[in-house]
Amino acid sequence: MAANNTITFYDLQVSTGATISPFVWATKFAVRHKGFDLDIVEGGFTGIMNRTGGMTERLPAIVDDGKWVLDSWGIVEYLDETYPDRPLLIPHESVAVLTRALDAWFWGAAVGPWMRSYCADYRDVCYEHDKEYVTSSRAVILGAALEDVQAGRENRLAGISAALEPLRMALRENDFLGGSSPNYADYRIIGGFLWLASLAQTPALASDDPLRPWVERVCALYDGLGEHPGLFPIFGLEQRPGDVDLFNRAAGQGGIYKRNTGPASTQAETQKIGKPA
Repeated sequence: MAANNTITFYDLQVSTGATISPFVWATKFAVRHKGFDLDIVEGGFTGIMNRTGGMTERLPAIVDDGKWVLDSWGIVEYLDETYPDRPLLIPHESVAVLTRALDAWFWGAAVGPWMRSYCADYRDVCYEHDKEYVTSSRAVILGAALEDVQAGRENRLAGISAALEPLRMALRENDFLGGSSPNYADYRIIGGFLWLASLAQTPALASDDPLRPWVERVCALYDGLGEHPGLFPIFGLEQRPGDVDLFNRAAGQGGIYKRNTGPASTQAETQKIGKPA
């Protein structure tokens, strides 16, 4: 059992003091979900090996009563296996499968494109002693200078926002991805939004985006864990002439939301599209 109900947590921060890594954000929420307090070891991108005594060069990492646990998914597995009597992060194996699929889609649809749209901002918000490392390492990952990659983002942000429609559909009738209460799927995805908020000084989503209530609901959990004063507002993007719609304002009229309860329920659609042969 964690001593004094506290787990040591190695953070990854920028100059505002906010956490930057989506994986670290997700893990912060995971530890609090299990009911533990956080003893945070602060720091940025450089010096991780020194801070952790050579245990790891990547974060997140936790120490539970002397036991080191690494990797965001590994930490979730450890917490549920070690503390099954506390609220489960993965309450059923299907949640793990669907969370992996959701996470893979979200990175391709949003986190990766946002990274290419904010990579210079990402560097600029880091601690001074981290900027050289972030500049060189992200240029290798992205294949070009950060300013060149980020250029023209105003032409991309609307499309990234529009691509999030599956997430909006999932949350249209539920408070959380976990249903009536959050699970690790919520934390995994909110990690990407909070990563964005840690660096994006230009909003990426509309003020009236249907995702906003869920984002604010999850951020308010655990005494406002996701409401750090160093975060930037991610809502406030305005649609320009010629942009794709930032989100689907007619959502909820078909697909999984369509309910066939007999001829009366389909009559209007039948009249619109013509009687079937």
